[in-house]
Amino acid sequence: MKKILMGLALALGMSGAVLAAGASIPMDKAPYRVNDMTALQNGAKLFVNYCLNCHSAAFMRYNRLRDIGLTDKQIQENMAFSTDKIGDTMKASINPAQAKEWFGANPPDLTLVARSRAAMGGHTGPDYLYTFLRTYYRDDTKATGWNNRAFQAVGMPNPLWELQGQRVAVYEKVEQHGQEVDVFKGFQQVKAGTMSEQEFDHAVGDLVAFMQWMAEPAQKTRVRVGVWVMIFLGLFALVAWRLNAAFWKDVK
Repeated sequence: MKKILMGLALALGMSGAVLAAGASIPMDKAPYRVNDMTALQNGAKLFVNYCLNCHSAAFMRYNRLRDIGLTDKQIQENMAFSTDKIGDTMKASINPAQAKEWFGANPPDLTLVARSRAAMGGHTGPDYLYTFLRTYYRDDTKATGWNNRAFQAVGMPNPLWELQGQRVAVYEKVEQHGQEVDVFKGFQQVKAGTMSEQEFDHAVGDLVAFMQWMAEPAQKTRVRVGVWVMIFLGLFALVAWRLNAAFWKDVK
């Protein structure tokens, strides 16, 4: 039931419009943990429990999680739904027809969201996701009861509210250019979550790291091969230079 409720919350608002919209505040820097296997495994667990119920990752197969140190048994028992096989893609458990009927559109695929958000508004995709997931607050004027500092009037309720708890945004009226405007001063916790603020930030960092890895699982291989290619080209350039000098040394 917990998985279903969290998945429904995520499906309600993370539409294509939400993902495509620009941010209204500076983005916090997401911790870089793509090389941290423990962080990636924890992020994968959070993704499966809080995202995959309604959002798919259709370009990622369960067996690719071997790359972050999980065995087939661990994947099958802890990551995949009971009807999924180890070689299946990570599809949402919600029925697409029902999702469209309930929410007006199918929840978007999240496989590449960390890359699709990159360079929009001058920030990286992981920075946006890290800020977005940490700046939810209660807002009774909205239909869902939630709002978000990174995306005002967001349609998606806080999918991680049980972990983070519930907060309200604190604003102060300040006169600017002859007019009173509300200036954001911070958040006030009104209901505790199952995690402290530091624990929650760390968990979101792990989740974002997994989504960053998922958007390009071969990036570490690409970087490693790229380094060797550059070394080879450097050595080849040196050999070619010396061969050229030897070939033309007697030509006047």
